Amino acid sequence: MFKEIKIKPLRYLIILLYFIIIFFCAIEVNFLWLFGYSPTIKDIQTPNMRIASELYTADSTLIGRYYKENRTPVEFNQIPKGTINALVATEDVRFFNHSGVDLRSLLSSIVSTVSGDKRGASTITQQLAKNLYRTRNNKQQGLIRKVPVVRTVIYKFKEWLTAMKLEQEYSKEEILTMYLNTVPFGSNTYGIKTASKLYFNQEPENLEIEQSALLVGMLKATTTYNPENHPKRALERRNVVLSQMEKYGYLTKDEYTRYSKIPLEIRKGQITEEERGDSYLRSAVERYLSKWAEDNGYDLYESGLKIYTTIDSRLQKYAEEAVGEQMKILQKRLDNAWGNEEPWRTSDGKVIEDFPQKAAQRLPIYAALKKKYNGNQDSIDNYLNTPKKMKIFSWEGDKEVEFSTIDSIKYYASILNTGMMTLDPFNGHIKVWVGGIDFNHFKYDHVNQAKRQAGSTFKPFAYLAALESGMSPCDKFTDKPVRIEYEEEDSTKYWEPKNSNYSFSGMEMSMRWAMGKSVNSITAQITEQVGWDNVVKYAHECGIESDLKSVPSISLGSADVSVFEMVKAYGTFLNKGVRTEPILVDKITDHDGRVLEQFKAEQKRTLTEEIAWLMLYMFRGGMEEPGGTSQNLWQWDLWKKGNQIGGKTGTSSDFVDGWYMGITKDLVTGVWVGCDERSVHFRTSGTGEGSHTALPIFGRFMEKVYKDPNSGYTYGAFPAAGVKINREYNCPSPRYVVDTSSVDTVATDSLATPDSLLIDESLYDHEDTAVPPVRNETPAVRNTTQENEPEDSRAERRRKRQERREERKQNKDQNN
Repeated sequence: MFKEIKIKPLRYLIILLYFIIIFFCAIEVNFLWLFGYSPTIKDIQTPNMRIASELYTADSTLIGRYYKENRTPVEFNQIPKGTINALVATEDVRFFNHSGVDLRSLLSSIVSTVSGDKRGASTITQQLAKNLYRTRNNKQQGLIRKVPVVRTVIYKFKEWLTAMKLEQEYSKEEILTMYLNTVPFGSNTYGIKTASKLYFNQEPENLEIEQSALLVGMLKATTTYNPENHPKRALERRNVVLSQMEKYGYLTKDEYTRYSKIPLEIRKGQITEEERGDSYLRSAVERYLSKWAEDNGYDLYESGLKIYTTIDSRLQKYAEEAVGEQMKILQKRLDNAWGNEEPWRTSDGKVIEDFPQKAAQRLPIYAALKKKYNGNQDSIDNYLNTPKKMKIFSWEGDKEVEFSTIDSIKYYASILNTGMMTLDPFNGHIKVWVGGIDFNHFKYDHVNQAKRQAGSTFKPFAYLAALESGMSPCDKFTDKPVRIEYEEEDSTKYWEPKNSNYSFSGMEMSMRWAMGKSVNSITAQITEQVGWDNVVKYAHECGIESDLKSVPSISLGSADVSVFEMVKAYGTFLNKGVRTEPILVDKITDHDGRVLEQFKAEQKRTLTEEIAWLMLYMFRGGMEEPGGTSQNLWQWDLWKKGNQIGGKTGTSSDFVDGWYMGITKDLVTGVWVGCDERSVHFRTSGTGEGSHTALPIFGRFMEKVYKDPNSGYTYGAFPAAGVKINREYNCPSPRYVVDTSSVDTVATDSLATPDSLLIDESLYDHEDTAVPPVRNETPAVRNTTQENEPEDSRAERRRKRQERREERKQNKDQNN
């Protein structure tokens, strides 16, 4: 068809234009995957600025950011005219006169390059296209990237096309704004706002002319002209920019002279990696939103979202303070308990001799060492035992030490950690999230990533199954030995649980009293009567999601569960039998404040309101029943204006895990304390039980909350039942006074049984009252059942009493 054009020069020109158009179309559609991806019109209309997302508490306190490129965008009216002038004079003096590609500058650049004066001709719009759409990123390249010179030409053509699209879609002011919001300024700092704060600790609208010139000058090479590392070069480059401004009429000669004589004055702002606000909470929110972000096409690190969590900043602060104060005490207590002895032990107390070596084999570096040294164990051991400088965690602040890898393993194995969560079960809002003692050193989140044996905090699900079967809090059981037969893996097995003091009192107790005192033998009897399958069933109904092995010991907390699960499950009792799925995020907006998602907790009724109220009444037994395991809470200022607290302590075997689950009229809080290495733990009940490790954290926390009149949480009793309670529940338990001349007792997580008892009928519990522990103010009556015991039994009893006295003395010395 071109032959019809008789004038050859015109024909050749048209042929050339035709193939140029074909060539650009091929680039645009990525013909045969040769040229890589090019931004579409939709991409141009909705550019990804890769803006940091911000994380807020429910009361709008900024607590963290997510970013790959540290930037915070500004509007055009926030950019000073001096910055615009410096940019245009230096990078693209004809910016306001071209449409994305400056052909005059391009031809001039070609001529200059041929003559030996190499200089670029990219316009500001082309640079924006490159920065905004990463046209030179490997993922954006096609097969042509394997041809060195050709690929550079293709890059340029793609940038031209993208620049022209940008010019058609946006005004010059909008292009300048996008450019200054995306351009890198070094030190992982992007955009004029973060650069202004980093180098001058001020907002961009307050930049002086010489400051703007410095920042614009850095764009040529952010490392070469970094004012911190290369102040002389940065000063020279700044003055080049000022001279360009004078050359093109943006400055007078006198202004140029004056500004160029001003020395560099860097006032470093706090734009560092710490501004991410790295924390357990930030990481938890990222996990929480991962599916939402994927389903909705957002990237937390680039989409400029504003994420409003359900966290209450006041409560979070008080929880972190309580954790810090108590864990410091507990760590000292654990260190004192073991002294110079190695704490990693088997259940029978024997040292695990190869513990550090076995722990080292679980490290990611171990496989690399095996490969590096061809499996030579001596070389591997030499590396693991060679000291090196490192920072370690301590409660006095990070310490610089010279530790080998083995030293580090030994040190960190003995560090106690914790997980704590507070929930408002009425709306599902998580108010507190403390994943551990220090995120910088311990990344593992002990709220919802770690799972540990729940101990006695799991017992309430057995009592719930009992209520569901028709029993009442007043039903009586006798504290006596229990032997339960059950089938497991096609064999018959027997379970014979012991109380925590390895004895049985023979006393008859109501279910409320037994749960309040955490009596293992009675919990086992209830489990046998209602069936352990039902204990598992109701635990799942309340919110436990972990796999639970249906065996009799499940009711004593043999299964591993998370703090998150336990708090959710206990929330069902406070929320009148309605299970609420906890939510960590309330809403998400875009950068301009438009709401993208509002989150609401899912709820489902799983218990009747009567059963839920009876369970709350049972939980109060930990404070109100004689010997209740929550009574250590009396030492905190929590008991004003008829305040009531329900709760349950928990301790796993060998004091490995300490738990406390606390319930007030408004909130449910769960606390776990223990070492990540399960073979390291306290030695005695007086130091290692949940009532001595986790409970004090809850007590300190609630005391701080109640003392703050602005916290929004006040003292008060649990609400009265909203439905008729058809079962008997008001059955006061007798209070027994201990004859301390006859026996020493230790209030434990399960059962404290005195040898000499006196019933004081005037001290019976009354409904809706919380009575402090009773002191012995009357002579004790000798327990006549001891009189006819054989001498061997009495000698054994005396021996055990002496052991308890020595244990208590040791605990007292350690605590002091």
